[in-house]
Formats: sequence, structure tokens, C-alpha cells
Amino acid sequence: MHTLRHLVLAVLATTGTLVVGYYAVVNVFYLLIHALGLLELRDDVREASYDPPYQPFDSPSYPGVGLLVPAYNEAATIAESTRSMLALNYPDMELVVVNDGSTDDTLEVLKREYDLEPVDAEVPLAVPSEPIRAVYRSTIYEELLVVDKENGGKSDALNAALWLTEKELFCAVDSDTVIDREGLLQIVRPFLAEPSRAVASGGTIRVANECVVEGGVVEEVNLPRTGLPGLQVMEYLRAFYSGRLGMNRLNGLILISGAFGVFRTDLVRDIGGYDHDTITEDFDVVMRLHKHLSELDREYTVDFVPEPVAWTEVPASRTVLSRQRRRWYRGMLETVVTHRDMLFNPRYGPVGLLVLPMFVAAEVFGPLIEGIGYVLLPLAWYVGALNVEFFVVFFLLTTGFGVFLSWFGIFSEAWSFNRYEKPGQILRLLWYGVLENFGYRQWKTAVSWRGLVEYLRGNTEWGAMDRAGFSTGADDGDGDGGEEND
Repeated sequence: MHTLRHLVLAVLATTGTLVVGYYAVVNVFYLLIHALGLLELRDDVREASYDPPYQPFDSPSYPGVGLLVPAYNEAATIAESTRSMLALNYPDMELVVVNDGSTDDTLEVLKREYDLEPVDAEVPLAVPSEPIRAVYRSTIYEELLVVDKENGGKSDALNAALWLTEKELFCAVDSDTVIDREGLLQIVRPFLAEPSRAVASGGTIRVANECVVEGGVVEEVNLPRTGLPGLQVMEYLRAFYSGRLGMNRLNGLILISGAFGVFRTDLVRDIGGYDHDTITEDFDVVMRLHKHLSELDREYTVDFVPEPVAWTEVPASRTVLSRQRRRWYRGMLETVVTHRDMLFNPRYGPVGLLVLPMFVAAEVFGPLIEGIGYVLLPLAWYVGALNVEFFVVFFLLTTGFGVFLSWFGIFSEAWSFNRYEKPGQILRLLWYGVLENFGYRQWKTAVSWRGLVEYLRGNTEWGAMDRAGFSTGADDGDGDGGEEND
């Protein structure tokens, strides 16, 4: 028994040293990314203030963009999001909505709202997707094309639209998304600045829950009154304003949200379109573009542009959020394993040498190591190996640093393209930056571990998202009402 206790103490001491070292390395990386993100944001704010893109029709240089919208059982939001995209200010745009074998009234809503008529012609290309049943064009909006096909998943639906559009660029957009009126003009800026090098760009995703949407436009920005969507607002600000801006500064952006990203049509076709065997097709396609272009020794840029915004409905219950986050984690593992040959490989530049390895350390292993810590802590207390003073200091430092990173993102929002203008909204976001460390963060760790188990079991389920639809009535302003944790 005495020998066993010494063994446990030795294991705990070694594990504790490794965990402390891990957190030190990861937090230094996060600090670097956030500092670089602030520099990048400063430059983007200056560019936006000196070069507003509000005269697009005066210039013939804007490339054609096909908006590709996969839709599966999106009857609650498809009319509003389609109306939003049709209302975008852009001189050369085509909207391709793909009904991916929906079992609800998605197609009927589109037919009713946009007076669709069948296109009396065969599909001219061999499209790498499930069979296409019919193609419709709106008699009201000539630029609206609706594809009705058998169910094949999001990647399959995107490929159907990708091979049917004739535009030079395409923008992958989720059907539960509302894009700012000037968003498409802003997100194509990299293609105007460096037309020979730009291959992809992504915009910012914001939480639409409880925002007022009228005529396909977000007319009133409200902070969700319930705790879970509110916490996600803060998460999104941190991820986009700091994480992706920092990666962009390193020329190593590996994430472009599937809800709002623009790509060169020919290049994505060259790599075979979207992979049907992944559940995080947005992450995978960016990684494959990096690999493909690096192996060709071609100079290119993948950019994040913070000003354009797409608004999306986020889960309001723990059940649905857990399902979403488990899928994200499984997909992240899947993509990292698929592209593991890029890790520490100088052939892939900053992506292979720095960004991807640190991303794996922080995002893949981070929740798992944190979960191990939650198990070892009571064990250390039980065997009398817990140094209470060290634990308190370590907890305060890690929690304090987490709060600092969250507040950093909120500061970036308030300093730059501030959409939450009321002081009450900013104060509540700051409170969420503290609150997430007490319960929510630990819950997400458990969700990641569950996602790992599902991945090891070969679970590839997408999981349904329940949609409430967008609010079209007046709200109470800053959303500072009572709080409810779902």
C-alpha cells in the first residue's frame, strides 16, 4: 500500500509538471495570436475607413460570385435567408439554393415565395453529387436558381451547386444565415487587391438569436437574453476577432466558416470539390487548398476579412449545442488525422510549421488534458498530494488568462466594427467572459471527451439542428432582461 501511494504520487507529480508546461506553451501561443490579431484588426479598420466599398456598380472589375446555399429541412428560415441574399448589393451575382432531399416544406416554401418554374433543359455537366431531380428558376428573380436533389449531405449539396454555377468565385453560405447588405462587396476585397494570389476569404459570423430581421436585413442587433446563446456570442467574438485575425497575420489561416466563405470556383473543382466523407467540410476544403497550392509551389493567400458579417442562429439548448459541438470536435479530429502529414512539414510554410501544430495542441488536446486534470484533482486530494496553495494560484492564473482572452475579443469588437453599441450589452458580454469559466467551460470539456469517444467508434452522424426562425418583431432593445441557463 505504501509503495502504491508513492507510485500514485510520482505519477501525479509528473502529470502536474507536464500539464503546467503544456498550459504555459499554449497560453503563450494564444497571447501571440491575440496580439497579432490586434495588429491585423488595426490595419483592417484603417482600410475600411479609407476605402469604403460603396460604389461597386461604377467598377467592371468585380468578379462574378455564385452564392451556394445547401438546405435540408430549413423551412423555418429559408425564405428569409434567401430574401437576404437576393437583397445583397453586388453587381454580378447568382444564387443557387440546393434542396438536399428535405422532408419538410423547404422546396414548397421556395416555390411559393419565389414563383419557381422548372428549367426545361438537361444538366450539362456530370455533377459529382446524388441525382438531381429538377432545376428551377425564379420568374421574379432571374438570378435565383433552385436545385432539387436526392439527399446526400451538405458536401454533396455544395458540389451540386459548385458544378452548376458559372461564376468565377463562389460563396458557401448556410441556409440559416442572413448576410449584411454590403457583406459580399467587403468579403471579395482580397480578390480585388491581389487577383492573381487570392484563393479564399472568410468573413465574421455573429449570433442572430433575438436580433430583429426585416426584409432580409438585420435591423436591430440584440444580445440574447438567455445565458447559452449569450455565451456563444462571446465565444464567436473571441474566435473571429482574435484567433482568425492572428492566423491571418501569420499567413496561416486554416479556418473559414462554412456559413460565410468565398473561394475560387476552378481551384475547388481542381481538388475534387467538397469531400463527402467529412463532417467539417469547411475546415477540410481549406486544408486541401493549402496542401494543393503549396505542392504546386504557387504563391497564394487565404484571408480573413472581419468587416463583412453573416448572422446565424445558434443552439439555445444544451442538447442541441452538445450535438453541434461533438460534431465539430469529431470533424476536427477527422481533418487533423487526414492531413497529419502537414504537421511540422516545412513544405507547407507557416501552416505546417506553426499554425497547425499549435492548433492541434490547443484545440484537439486542450480539452482532453483539461478533462484529465478534473479527474486527477480529486485523486490528488484523496492521496494527500494536493498542494492547495499551488492549486489556487494555478486556477486563478488559468481562469484569469481565459477571462483576459475573452475580454480581449470583446475589446476588439467595441474598438472596431462595434455592433453591440449599448453599454449594457458590453457589460453583459464582459460578465459572460467570467461566467463561462464556472460550469460552461467544464461542460464543454465533457462534450469534447464524448466527441472523442464517438470519433473512435466511427460515428459520422451530422445531427439535426432545431430552428426557431428569425425574429421579425420589436424587441426590448439591449437584451438585458432576465437570464436563463438552458
